Amino acid sequence: MSAAPEFELDEKYNYPVPPPGGWTADDLDRLPNLPRRTELIDGSLVFMSPQTKFHMRTMRLLENALLDQAPDDLDVFREFSIRLNKRNRPEPDVLVVPRGADTGPKDTWLRPEDVILAVEVVSEESEDRDRDVKPRKYAAAGVRYFWRVEQNQGLPVVYVYELDPALRAYVATGIHHNKLKLDVPFPIEIDLTAINRRRP
Repeated sequence: MSAAPEFELDEKYNYPVPPPGGWTADDLDRLPNLPRRTELIDGSLVFMSPQTKFHMRTMRLLENALLDQAPDDLDVFREFSIRLNKRNRPEPDVLVVPRGADTGPKDTWLRPEDVILAVEVVSEESEDRDRDVKPRKYAAAGVRYFWRVEQNQGLPVVYVYELDPALRAYVATGIHHNKLKLDVPFPIEIDLTAINRRRP
């Protein structure tokens, strides 16, 4: 049996107690003092752990490449939530959406039908959510493209999926090491080995 890690809780902090039936997507905008990166999965609040350098550098690499190469009618968001339904509001690491997509009354979330691509960079604490739970929910909600990014020897490996609309499930279309080159959702080419390089 392993011992739990030692940490201190601030006794003054009031942890949110869920109402009967759990939290709703709207509650994320109303609850005070939530950590900056909080997701809602099946009515439960998920507080995300601090990110690693690999995670941050991978998000930056993908965000910059997508911004540079996306058509002018598309936009790229980072760490922005999708309101999938009343009880699910996950926050993908990177998203591609049409410019002018309706992001809700407070501009704090996107509708799944407006999301062209959702990207999750897998972290140790989020493996199950990023590999299983979130892709299933994105597919069921109709998000057309999904990339899952894993780490292999310090470099990103991108697993690419496309929605089968009849099944409302993702079909794997490729695994990309060193270079990501795709024609959909738009022509894009990313040097994955550039993760540790700063932009000029």
